[in-house]
Amino acid sequence: MNIHTLSSFAILALVGGCNSSTPNGDDKHGHPHAGPPIVTQTYNGTYPIRVVCTTGMVAELVRNIGKERVEIVSLMGSGVDPHTYKAVPGDVTQLNNADIIFYSGLHLEGKMGDVFVRMARKKPTFAVTEFLDEKSILETADGAFDPHLWFDVSLWSQTAGVVRDVLKAYDPPHAAEYQSNADAYQAELKKVDDESKTQLAEVPESQRVLITSHDAFRYFGRAYKVEVRGIQGISTESEAGVREINELVDFIVSRKIKAVFVETSVSDRNMKALIEGCQARGHAVTIGGTLFSDAMGDAGTPEATYIGMVRHNVRTIVKALR
Repeated sequence: MNIHTLSSFAILALVGGCNSSTPNGDDKHGHPHAGPPIVTQTYNGTYPIRVVCTTGMVAELVRNIGKERVEIVSLMGSGVDPHTYKAVPGDVTQLNNADIIFYSGLHLEGKMGDVFVRMARKKPTFAVTEFLDEKSILETADGAFDPHLWFDVSLWSQTAGVVRDVLKAYDPPHAAEYQSNADAYQAELKKVDDESKTQLAEVPESQRVLITSHDAFRYFGRAYKVEVRGIQGISTESEAGVREINELVDFIVSRKIKAVFVETSVSDRNMKALIEGCQARGHAVTIGGTLFSDAMGDAGTPEATYIGMVRHNVRTIVKALR
């Protein structure tokens, strides 16, 4: 890695154990801190820039904005649950070899938090969701930040702006390219956001209820006026108990909900228990389809892209609930 340091301030930051990608030190890791990302180093190596990302959604942002200027390694493939993912030796090697690192943040990659703090002391490391206005971030009843921002396409589009700003500052000679690429990608996302609103509005409001394996779709519900419920909490690390499943059974039976949804990255064990509980109460509920939640689809499929994943989810939900 060949990095040119911008100023003596950057040297002090690195020696002192704090890269500007973790503003004010490690205490900001996992929390929103609105404001533009501060990049204290510029790239001075050969192209492509080596970028390591965690989830497919983050890699998709960087791929669409960096294009041929970047070479991307995504640590988490299709069907991988980022909440419980632990870094393996190969991941640490990839991170050490990276020129710059992007991850989602807000504790989505909860088991890797310490790794990112260590990496930020060595090289530019950015959590794309943590530079958004805190007012746009949902919280749970116990005060935890909900990291699933990509379910609101308009909000996720703002993270494209974060990646754009970082790459422009990190690689100034190609800033105009990154700006142009980001503008084009954000225009695509605007189209998908509008499509999603139109299609979901076709479902009668009383039937617009989304039951999933874990509570990952709250941003989706807020953006597209869908009532959402999950068996587990916002993290799949939390286990659903009998009480939670019974309460959800009561809700489904009372509302006469006809379909529930499984997720590609979450076990369907709790969902099967939920369906059996409804059947025992004399209410037939079916699996309306499989949704992509914390991971995108297999390589080579339309759902392997963020836009393809969103469109699949919306089509699946509309078809099952309409």
